[in-house]
This record gives sequence, structure tokens and C-alpha cells, in this order.
Amino acid sequence: MNGEHYCCDGKSPLLPLKKPVERSKSVALGVKSIVRHKNLLCVMLGPILSLGVYLAVDAPAKSRNMLAVMTWIFTWWVTEAVPLPVTSMCPLFLLPFFGIASADSVAHSYMDDVISLVLGSFILALAVQRYNVHRRFAFNVAVVFCGDPLSPPLLILGLCATSFFVSMWMHNVAAAVMMMPVATAILQPLPPPGQQCEVVDKFCRAVVLTVVYGTPIGGMSTLTGTGVNLILAGMWKSLVPGAKPICFSTWFFFGFPAALLILFSFWCILCFLYVPKASASALSSYLDKARLKKDLHDLGPMSFAEKMVLCAFGLLIVLWMTRRITDDIPGWGALFQGRVGDGSVSIMIAVLLFIIPKKKQGGEKLMDWKECEKVPWNLILLLGAGFALAEGVQSSGLAQVLSGGLGFLQNAPYLGIVPAVSTTSSVITELITSNDATATLVTPLLYDIANTMGLHPLLLMLPGAVATEFAFWLPASTPSNVVGFATGRIRVHDILKVGVPLKIAAIAVLSLLMPTLGAVAFGIH
Repeated sequence: MNGEHYCCDGKSPLLPLKKPVERSKSVALGVKSIVRHKNLLCVMLGPILSLGVYLAVDAPAKSRNMLAVMTWIFTWWVTEAVPLPVTSMCPLFLLPFFGIASADSVAHSYMDDVISLVLGSFILALAVQRYNVHRRFAFNVAVVFCGDPLSPPLLILGLCATSFFVSMWMHNVAAAVMMMPVATAILQPLPPPGQQCEVVDKFCRAVVLTVVYGTPIGGMSTLTGTGVNLILAGMWKSLVPGAKPICFSTWFFFGFPAALLILFSFWCILCFLYVPKASASALSSYLDKARLKKDLHDLGPMSFAEKMVLCAFGLLIVLWMTRRITDDIPGWGALFQGRVGDGSVSIMIAVLLFIIPKKKQGGEKLMDWKECEKVPWNLILLLGAGFALAEGVQSSGLAQVLSGGLGFLQNAPYLGIVPAVSTTSSVITELITSNDATATLVTPLLYDIANTMGLHPLLLMLPGAVATEFAFWLPASTPSNVVGFATGRIRVHDILKVGVPLKIAAIAVLSLLMPTLGAVAFGIH
């Protein structure tokens, strides 16, 4: 039959079987088609849900329109239908098209003093990274805390403190990305994963977790440490223009003690779960102070460029801390009638990095613009989008409409307000979206609820915003969690095992300090 194959009826020829390579190609094409259609569905989901809200919600026109815009943007944020920075630019056209705000007012949200502060901080962070200032500091701290003989709990404390300190002065994302290589470098002498005993494996996971959780905790302590703090400061300035602004020194007076208590709680949890008593003997043959000193020695003497970057770093901190001290001690900012902000200082120091010579090659400066290509513009756009949405929520009246959804807080006893607000914000962040987006959504609502209850707005706004940093449960809850998982040394159950008790401890600390130390720092009555 001419070599043809027929079905069982003897008449219908069988189609030739596809070769394995052809089958694999067709499967790959099918997968690509599914992914492409899924992405298209997610892209369409934003405007479809927005249209549904526009048609179905019974509310004042501007409030309804603002809710439709937020539905569109949050849908794209959660599904990542388009890149995050692209979604962050959508308020620039959605708010004017929906009649909520003018193009000029929306664009202003993308470059105010807070955005300038973040931009200058990122440029300084790039300079710190370029000249290995962070590595030198980390190795010095590790040598101090290592102990002789080796004390794993003290070494873990040193790594926690290092991540904490670095994150105080730069964004959590930058701090986590910079500190993770430093932390994992300490693990290089240890056997590779899969060939370690249980004690060594636990210690390796503990080292990675010091960066995963040390950076968000450290970011709480200063105004510039995380975007959430900046979002709160910006919203407070826009919602209550005549009130005393949240400046760097005011935030530090409250945030630093709170962060220290949470860091100590984290260290205790980490040592209890991952650093048993037998760890010292199991690790002594791999880690000692002599090796850490050698790593520090390999960096060589501190160069002129490193010294200049460190001086710029220190000068920025001093200027931030002294611009406005107290009501009785106004600080150097009073010389300029309050026109200079923290962002002005940040940009000034960043500009100095492009002026101070490097003293290695003729005419070369500490920084060049090519290095600034590494600035995470996506985070800057995200901050701008957050401010634009916050302004839209307030001006459209949506905050008053939605505040009824959190009305249960009005029945909470006074001492239960902070725990209720903190728990609500942190859970929303875990389950729904990023901490910046959650703070953007929740903070204006808490402002209106506080006014309804006759309370100082910061009593609700501050814990509601700060608690969004307590997203400790899920792998993608915060960027530092993602950085930790990228090492391949931790698993989901590690995040849960540490994150659950740490969230409880953090909420307890915030609940204790907000009505006491917070009342003094922010003038809450």
C-alpha cells in the first residue's frame, strides 16, 4: 500500500506522527500563545473593571470617577499587566481625563520636595556602592561582633545591625541589594547547600534573613529609609498644610527607638529558631575573626574617593538632623525662612558628588551621569503615582465616602486603636498589594476617620502607614523578601516561621510607643 498507514477501517490514511522536536516546538508555541493571551486579558481587565465601577457605583461623580481610576491602576499593579513604572505614569492622563484634577496639578505630584529627597538619596547610594564603602563598614562590624572564640549569635547581631544601619540612610531596595552580597560572602567558606549539616544550614538561612528583615526594620527609623515614611510625610503636608510638618529629626526621635526594639525582637526570634547552642562548634572550623580581617585587608587602604563619599554621607545626615530640631531650637533652616526642605539638602549633596574630584585621573569626579542610569526610576515614578492618587482621593471626596468601610475602628477602645489600625494595614499589604500602594490608599481614609472620632490624625495615620512595612509573611510582600529568595538559601516556611512572630512583636512595639513616645514626638493630644 505504497508504505502508507491506514486506520482500523482500512480506508482512512493516518496522519504522519510528529517528530519529538516538532512536538516540543508546538508545545512551546502553545505556551507562548497562552502567556500572550493571559497578558492581553490582564491589560483589558484594568479598563473593564474601571468601567464596571463607573457604571455600578452609586456615589458622587468625582468620587466614583476616582474609584474607577484607582481600580484601573491597582489592577495593573497587582497583575503586572504592564511594567510597574508604566502603570505608575497612568495617573498623568487618567486623572485629567476623568475630570478629577488638572494636568499641571497631577504632574506636580511627581516632582515635589519628597521626590527630590529620594532622588538625591539614590545618587548617594550609588556612590556608596561604587566605592565599596558599605562593604568596608560591614566587614568592620562583622570583625567586632564575631567574637573570639566564635559567637554565632553575636555575628548574627552584627549582620542585623549592619543591614539596619545601612537601610536607615537609603531606600530598603538599595540597602537589601547592597547588603545581600556582603552577608552571603561570609558564607563562602561554608559547604555548599545540600552538603551541610542541619546546624550549618540553619545558620546560613539566618544570615540571609538578617538582610531580608533587617532592611525594612532599619528603614522605619529615618524619614528617608523607606518610601512609606515619605508618603506619610507628603500626605500630612498636603492634607494639613498649616500643621507642623514631619521633618527628619521629628521622625527619628520616634522611629529610631521603635525600630531598635523591633530589631532586638527580631534578633531574639532568629537566634531561638536558627542558632542553637551547638552552632559555635559546628561553624568554628569555617568562620573565624582572622578570615574576616583578611577580607577587610583585601579591600586595601581607604582611598580619597571613599573618604569623600563618607564625608558627603555624614554631612547629609548632619544637615538633615539639624535643619529643624524643636520649636524652641529652630535649626539652620530658619535662616532661609523655612524655604529649604530635606529634598533641597539631598540634591545639594548629590550635586557635590559631580564636583568633587576623584584624584585618580585628571578631571574625573566622584560620580558621572552614566552611573545615574542605575537610579531606580521605577520607584521614583511609583512614589509620584502614590502622591497623585492620594491627592485625587482627597480632592474628589472619595476619602470621605470610603472611610465608612473602616468605621469599625470608631468603636475600638482608645488603647485598642493602634493595634487595630496596625493589624489591618499590615494584613492588607500582605494580601493585596505593595506597602507603598497600601499606605497611599489607607492613610487618607485614616485621616478622615480620626477627624470623625475627634482624635489627632497622626494617631491613626502613622501606625497605619508604618505597619505596611510589617509585610513579613509572603515571598513577594516586600522587595527585600524577593532579594532573599533570589539567593536560593531560604524557603517559604522560613518566611512564615520568622514573619508571624515578628509581625506580632512589631505591632506590640508600635502599640506601646505610639500613644507614649509618639505623643511627645509629634505633639499628639
